[in-house]
Amino acid sequence: MKKIKVFVIDDSAVVRQVLAEIFKSDSSFEFLGSASDPLFALDKMNNDWPDVIVLDIEMPRMDGLSFLKKIMSERPTPVVICSTLTTEGSDTAMIAMSLGACDIITKPKIGLKDFLNESTIELIDAVMAAAAVSLKALPNFSNQKQFTIKTEKKQDISQLQATEKIVAIGTSTGGTIALEEVLTKLPRDKTPGIVIVQHMPEKFTETFAKRLDSICEISVREAKDGDRVVRGLALIAPGNRHMTVKRSGAQYYVEVADGPLVNRHKPSVDVLFRSVARNAGKNAKGIIMTGMGDDGAFGLFEMKEAGADTIAQNEESSVVFGMPKEAIKRGGVNHILPLTEIYKTIVGYG
Repeated sequence: MKKIKVFVIDDSAVVRQVLAEIFKSDSSFEFLGSASDPLFALDKMNNDWPDVIVLDIEMPRMDGLSFLKKIMSERPTPVVICSTLTTEGSDTAMIAMSLGACDIITKPKIGLKDFLNESTIELIDAVMAAAAVSLKALPNFSNQKQFTIKTEKKQDISQLQATEKIVAIGTSTGGTIALEEVLTKLPRDKTPGIVIVQHMPEKFTETFAKRLDSICEISVREAKDGDRVVRGLALIAPGNRHMTVKRSGAQYYVEVADGPLVNRHKPSVDVLFRSVARNAGKNAKGIIMTGMGDDGAFGLFEMKEAGADTIAQNEESSVVFGMPKEAIKRGGVNHILPLTEIYKTIVGYG
């Protein structure tokens, strides 16, 4: 098997040293080297371009976001962000993912070396997932993408109509970009209630939801236990919590609770999809999009068996064609669509 070439860009000598030891000790990787900032890194990487870049955000001379834009416009490459992020910095991390970063590893401000050693499996999984992404599906910013914020006042969520139809979406690697593509195209008055599992670390889902809410016509927020599923609203499962859908009469609501990892994830797409199959059945639509692994494949099959309409993102538009591929293989998919067509199946549904 071809080794994954990795390059680390971080201004911390401790981080560079620990990550070098981690990647050098694993036979799956070829550690190409490290640099203290992006400009030094470019000089080194031009000689042997990496398969995956592990990138800090706050660095001298050129910050990580500027470098990410440069890379995605000139030579799209899978990037894993590894950064110490404050609450405010989490917004920066979400922008990084919108710019094409495949994953985020949050570094603490103290106990850094111990944390990195204890998080070896998480780091290796993140880099392996990044190495599997489709380069043609990564965003290309040669024509600079603009991030605009919609400022119109939204309808009070408490006044939104209850829904008898429900859309459940599951995604992982590449999903932040895919969800933005889908949700920003949905009109508030023709969109059923949506529940979403996006594999993402704890505390990042709230920031991600707020960012989407600022650029979408529909309302988007991190789910809280007992939230109703209503038209014009998308609820995103919080990191490190499972989310399930329950029914009370003609209304749906979500339960958010702790529990064991399912398919190595919490929240798990399978947990969500199976609850939708049980409690919504033919009144639901299930959508599985880009992501590593097979989380959601069994749940989507159960949704289809219960009479739900099911959709998988196609290979050409997926950053990682793992989760959709497994769902298709297991027979749980009615339709295979490119990312740009998926929103059309939601508008007016129900």
